[in-house]
Order: sequence, then structure tokens, then C-alpha cells
Amino acid sequence: MSYQVLARKWRPKTFREMVGQEHVLQALVNALDHDRLHHAYLFTGTRGVGKTTIARILAKCLNCESGVSSQPCGQCASCLEIAEGRSIDLIEVDAASRTKVEDTRELLENVQYAPTRSRYKVYLIDEVHMLSAHSFNALLKTLEEPPPHVKFLLATTDPQKLPVTILSRCLQFNLKNMPAEQIVGHLRTVLEQEMVSFEEPALYLLGRAAAGSMRDALSLTDQAIAFGSGRLLEAEVRSMLGSVDLDFIYRLLEALAAGDAAALLALSANMAEHAPDYEGSLDELISALHRVAVAQAVPAAVDGSWGDAERISGLAAAMTAEDTQLFYQVALNGKRDMAYAADPRSGFEMVLLRMVAFRPAAVVDENATLEVIPETAPPAAGVAPEGDRHVKKPPREPVVAPAPAAKQRATTAAGASAEAAPATRQTPFPPQEARPEPAAPGPRESDSAAVETAPRVVELAPHNWHLLVEELGLRGIVYNIASNCELRSSAGDSVQFVLDPTNASLYNSGHLAQIQKALERRLGCSLAVKIEPGELLAETPVQLQRRQRSERQQAAVASLEADPVLQDLINRFDGELDRGSIVPVDS
Repeated sequence: MSYQVLARKWRPKTFREMVGQEHVLQALVNALDHDRLHHAYLFTGTRGVGKTTIARILAKCLNCESGVSSQPCGQCASCLEIAEGRSIDLIEVDAASRTKVEDTRELLENVQYAPTRSRYKVYLIDEVHMLSAHSFNALLKTLEEPPPHVKFLLATTDPQKLPVTILSRCLQFNLKNMPAEQIVGHLRTVLEQEMVSFEEPALYLLGRAAAGSMRDALSLTDQAIAFGSGRLLEAEVRSMLGSVDLDFIYRLLEALAAGDAAALLALSANMAEHAPDYEGSLDELISALHRVAVAQAVPAAVDGSWGDAERISGLAAAMTAEDTQLFYQVALNGKRDMAYAADPRSGFEMVLLRMVAFRPAAVVDENATLEVIPETAPPAAGVAPEGDRHVKKPPREPVVAPAPAAKQRATTAAGASAEAAPATRQTPFPPQEARPEPAAPGPRESDSAAVETAPRVVELAPHNWHLLVEELGLRGIVYNIASNCELRSSAGDSVQFVLDPTNASLYNSGHLAQIQKALERRLGCSLAVKIEPGELLAETPVQLQRRQRSERQQAAVASLEADPVLQDLINRFDGELDRGSIVPVDS
């Protein structure tokens, strides 16, 4: 059997297998499950993010012989024909090759006829923005009021070229570029299933090179597997992509921290022997500076997946936060100017030299004294008469505090000059005790009160799972998945959840990984987490919230109905209690 490329072999066949794009999938799943179908859908986004894939899955959901739902069976004749690209009721049109109005008219002549064997006749028009203006005009009326057996699925990478008359007739879904972390997670799953050995940093190189496209990431992975003879090693992937060795980047940062311009040029010369991609090298430098800034601000947040956390921490200690931010900004601006350089190497070296040149060597000492001549002193030449009562500030050398490397020598020199300076004709700033330094930040009273009233959960157990889920910091669909789970068992490091089947349509392994990571971070230990849809035996956090809300509402209504004053008013004015307006007030 011939080899099938990863991008085709691992193309999702159901919504559950999709990676990312939850904002689109949730709307489509709800529309399919509640029979709220539109006649025209428009999917937009850059290449390789899933536009055509989602359209084909949607066509499969519409024409599955088991019925319209968000989970097609994948086994019936209709599902198999669509998956194999031979369904006569799924008409796929490449608008880039059929731009003429005659092509569109020929297509629309068959719209009136019923589907041959499926429930709907589905028109999938890819790169629809390539149609001519006359083709769009011919499509307008049919797109607005098609026969009930027709669905239009449009896909484009450039929605701005579509007429507003087309946009107004479609439900538009904008697919986002995928972050590198999400791409890396999917590549890890694919390579484990394909039994291909890999190094974690190599996956991050591929994830970032894909620039948000999952298809590009899988294609690059195919190329890297061939390049590495069946395995993915960081050095080989760097060589394939033309990326510079990270050791050069770290040494450049060390030279920048020391302000050594000669070392920077020597390192650039060494890099030139390997024919690097200088723009890519600048990207690596920007990425490393970002990680250094993170290590300076939040040391515990350093990403250790690259295996260089210790070296990044060392660079964070060697550089000031101000220098890191300056280097980062200069690198960003330098990347923009690289296209105007005489050659890539000179542009790269100028960025490095600019970082050294713009780095401040000293800062003004805020505790320096200011020499002032009293107002009663006789006016000197060139000074305004006494009636103007001007204060003369004679010129003097600015008092500066040297860079951190020479801080000890500067302190000694400053003390010696202070002893030698005359005591007269100087008016010092108010003494330090008159200007108390701000106290070190401590816990606020409101924070302490919050901690006392809402103690943190310290164990994972079924009776407090509804409290712990609120402390995990989950967001979006991952939070919805967790809050619809029942904690079935927790023994040692093994945790088993049962997911409410009505909320399991969008669940995938990526959500499990995020929930497990949040639990491990919150509880401070490694866990083996398992989530499976099934019949619930106890309340989930969502069900508990609903029940408690209902009980509070009933208690509030009962309290008002039992209020004698209110009943007297109702009887006196022949009134009626509007129960829908009652809102419980939590004490």
C-alpha cells in the first residue's frame, strides 16, 4: 500500500477529533443537535487551519443515514462516500479554476434538482473570493433563497474580497491561527501513534515554523522524518529549517549582558560559517529575550520543555530587567529594518551593535545634593539684580551612579568626595528620615479576609470537587468540560472522572491534558487523570450550582409569600405577586 502523508492521514473525520477552533465547533454542534440549520455557511481563515475539513465534516453530519447530528456514524454509505471524496451529492468546486460566470450558471442550473441519494445536496465552494463579480451576481439570489434540499458551504482565505451582499447571506465563522503549544501537543500525539521517536525541542521548532497552520506543521513533520531517517532530533530539524543553534543565541546574550561588542562580532563571524538564516536567528534571539524577561518577572513560569531553564535563569540574573526590555525592543525594530540592510549579516550585526550602543551606562542618582547660592548673596556678573530674587544654580558635573559592574567602586569614590567637599554654600535635600521609603508590600486586609472566609481546598475528593474546580484557573470550553465532570474516584495518584454525556461532543485529549496540568499545579503532585463519558451517579459542579440556585429561588419566593405585610398589600389592592421578578439575595 502506498504511503499516505500525515496531513491527509490525520485529517479529522469528526468534530471531536478537531484540534482548536472551539468557538466554531461549539456553534455548529449546537446548531446540528437542536436542528437550527442555516442554508449558507462561510468559513474564513489562513491556510491549513481547518476550513475545508470542517465543511466536509458538516456535510457528513447533514447527510449521515443515521440522522442529522453532530456525531456522524462514519460507517454508512453516505459517510464513507464523503470521506473518500466520491459522493455525488457533495459538489466540491474550486472557485480559483472556475471563475467565469458561465461556470457559475452551469452550477446553479442543477440546484433545483433533488439530491440523488442523500438528504441534502451540498455545494462546497473553496476559495470563493476568486469568483468574478458577474459570478457573484449570478449566485446572489440562489444563495439567499435556495431550495430546502440545498446547503452552501463557502471557504476563503480572503473574506475582504467578498461582496457585502454575499457576506450578509451567510453565517460567517472565522477560524484562528493555532498557537505553537497546541500544534506541538497534536504533533506529539501523532508521532506517538506513528511510533516515531522525537525530541521535545524539535517539535517546538516545527510548531513555530508552521506559523499557526496545522497542515503546514504536519507537512514539515513529514519532511523532518524523511530528513532524519525516521526520527526527529533537534539538531537535524534545525539544519532542515535553517535555524541557528541555540548555543549561539545564549552566547550572544551573554556578550550583550557584558557589553562586549568584540565578542558579538566574533560570534557573528562563527555563525556565518554555518550559513544561517539571519532573520530566523533574530526570531530566536527575540524568543530567548522573552523567556529571560519571564524568568526575571516570574521565575517559576520559565518553560522547561527546551531543556535550558538553568541557562535562561542564569541570563536573567546577569541582565537587568531594563536591559532585557531594551534589547527586546531593539530586536523587534531591527527585524523590521532587516529588509533594507545591504546584506542579512550586516543587518543582523547592526542590530547587535545597536543594543550595545543604546544601553545606558549610568543613571542619575536620586540622592545627590544640589548646590544653591542663597538669595542674600551679592549678585555676580551676568546675574539678575536682587529685586528679581533669582536663585543661581552654578554649572556642575552631573552626579551619576555607574553601571552595576562598577557599583562598589562608585560607592567608595562618592564617600571620599563627600568628605572632601566644603560644607558651606550647599543646601542639601531633606534628610532621608524626613522622606520615609514606602513600606514593603504586604497582604491587604481584604485579601486576608478573603482567605479566612474562603479557605483553599487542600485535597481532591468527591465532596469538594465543586470547590476545587473553581480554583484551577480553567477558562472557556476546558472549564465547561471540568465542571460537567463527576469525580468518581481518587486513590493515590489515580483520578477518574465521568463526563456528562450531553456535554461530551467537544471533548478531546487536549482538554484532558489541560485539566491534568491544572490539577497537578494546584495540588503539587503528579496525577494520572482519566475522563470518560458515562452515566452520572452524583451531581457535577454545574448540576450542584443549578440545584442550589433553584433552592435559593424557591426559598426567596416562599419568604415573600409568607410575609404578612406583603400579603396585606396584595389583599388590600387586589394585587398579584410577580414571581418572575424575585431574585434571591445571597447573604
